[in-house]
Amino acid sequence: MALATPLRLRRHLLLPAGPSPATHRALSLRRGRLLPASLSAAAGGRPTVLVTETLGSAGLDLLRAFANVDCSYELTAEELRAKVSLVDALVVRSGTQVTREVFEAARGRLRVVGRAGVGIDNVDLQAATEAGCLVVNAPTANTVAAAEHAVALLAAVARNIAPADASLKAGKWQRGKYVGVTLVGKTLAVMGFGKVGPEVARRARGLGMDVVAHDPYAAADRARAVGVDLVSFDEAISTADFISLHMPLTPSTAKLFNDETFARMRKGVRIINVSRGGVVDEEALLRALDNGTVSQAALDVFTEEPPPRDSKLVQHENVTVTPHLGASTIEAQEGVALEIAEAVIGALRGDLAATAVNAPMVPAECIASHRFYPSYLHTLSLRRSWAGWWCSWWPLAAGSKASGWSTRPPETLTTWTRDSSAPWSPRASWSRSRAPSSTSSTRTTSRSSEASGSWRRGSSSTARPRSRSTPSRSISPTWSPSSPEPCPTRATSAWRARSGTAARRTSRSSGP
Repeated sequence: MALATPLRLRRHLLLPAGPSPATHRALSLRRGRLLPASLSAAAGGRPTVLVTETLGSAGLDLLRAFANVDCSYELTAEELRAKVSLVDALVVRSGTQVTREVFEAARGRLRVVGRAGVGIDNVDLQAATEAGCLVVNAPTANTVAAAEHAVALLAAVARNIAPADASLKAGKWQRGKYVGVTLVGKTLAVMGFGKVGPEVARRARGLGMDVVAHDPYAAADRARAVGVDLVSFDEAISTADFISLHMPLTPSTAKLFNDETFARMRKGVRIINVSRGGVVDEEALLRALDNGTVSQAALDVFTEEPPPRDSKLVQHENVTVTPHLGASTIEAQEGVALEIAEAVIGALRGDLAATAVNAPMVPAECIASHRFYPSYLHTLSLRRSWAGWWCSWWPLAAGSKASGWSTRPPETLTTWTRDSSAPWSPRASWSRSRAPSSTSSTRTTSRSSEASGSWRRGSSSTARPRSRSTPSRSISPTWSPSSPEPCPTRATSAWRARSGTAARRTSRSSGP
C-alpha cells in the first residue's frame, strides 16, 4: 500500500523505472551520501574532520558533536598530504594550499573541503571536481567585518593615521607634514559589487562620499537600491579619488591593476585593497607610488602572505599595511566557524549544500541512465506554459455567456497600457481603459505608489462589477515577446479568475 502513490505518480508522469542499484550507488558516492565500508569502519562509524587553521570554539564544538576532529595547525605540504588520506573532510582558511597533489594523496576518501571564509583561490577547484570532492565556503559571516576594515583603512589613508602615529612614537611632532584630505564630496570607486562591495558603498555614502561601482556581473537595480551607479571600468578608475578593491582572484582579475591601469587613473588617487593581493601587480603599484600617480595605498592582502621582510612595498612610507585582518573580529570569527561547520556537516550527511562552489563530476554511465529526465522536464515546462497562457486568456477567448465577455461587442473590451515615460519597475504606472460608449459613464479610482507614480483603474457602467476580492493593482495581460516590458501572467490569471466570478454573479441577478 505504501507503494501505491509513487507507482500512480510514475504512471501518470510517464517516468522511467529509475537507475539500477549499481548506478544509484555510484551517484550516492559522488554526492557524498555513502562511504565505502572499509573507510567508514576505520573511523568507527563517525567521519573524521581535519582542521588545519584556527577555528572558533563554537564551530569546533559543533563539529565534535558529529565527527572526530583532528586540529593540526601549521602543517607542511608533506604533512598535509600524509594526513589527508585518513580524513573525510578538511577545513582550512586562507593559509593552507589545497592543491591537486593533496586530492591525489587523499586516494578518494576526502569528500568535503570547507573554506572558512569567502575566497577559494587557495583550493584547486578543478582537481576537487575531478576527485568528486565537494568544496564549500562561508561567504556571509565576515562580510560586515571586511567592509568595516575597508572603511577604516579608507579613513586612515585620508588622515595619515599610521605615519603620524609612528612619527609621534619616535619623538617627533610634525603636524604640518601629515595634512590629510576630507572625505565629503570625494568619489569612491568600488571595484567588485558582490557581498562586501555594497556594504562598503553604504558606509561611504554615510560619510558623504559619491560612490560609483564596477562589476560586470552585478545588476544595475541592486546597485541603484544602495544609491550607487554602475559604470565602466575605465570610467571608474579615471574619475575616482579613492578606489576600494573587492573582487575575487580569478585568471581574468590576476594583476588587473598594472602599469597600464595606473596610467589611466587620476593623479593622486588612493587605493585600498582588502580582497586578494593577486589582483594588484605589486611592482607596478610601487612604481606608481614613486612617480606620484598613486599618492597612498592601504593593503590588507598581498600576493605572498606573509610578505618578505625586506619588501619595498611594505616599507614604503606612503603605504599602510595590516596582516590580513579583514575578517578578524570576534563576531566574524564565531560566525564563520559556525557557518563552515554547518556546511561541512550537511555535506557529509549528503544534504544539498547552499554554499557549494563546485559540483563533483558524475560518471558517464550515470549520465546515460538519466538522459530521459531533462527532455521530460522540458516537455513538462512547455505544458505548464501553455496551461498558464490558456488560463490567462480563457475569459476573453471562451464563448460562454457565463464568462461575461461573449455578449459585449469587441470595441468595449478592456485594454491595458503603461506610461512609457516612466522607468520600468514592478510598481510601474499602468492604466485600464475602454473604447468610448454613448451609454457608458466612466469611473476612475487612483491609488498612489511611493515607488513609481500612480495606478489608475477605469471602468464603465457595462463593465463587470468589482468584487471585494478583486485587487486594485493588476498587470497587463496584453504582453507579447516583442513587448519591451515583461508581464507576470500569474497575477493576471488571478485577477481574471476573481473578476469572472463576480461577472457570473451579476449575470444571474440582472441578466445581460
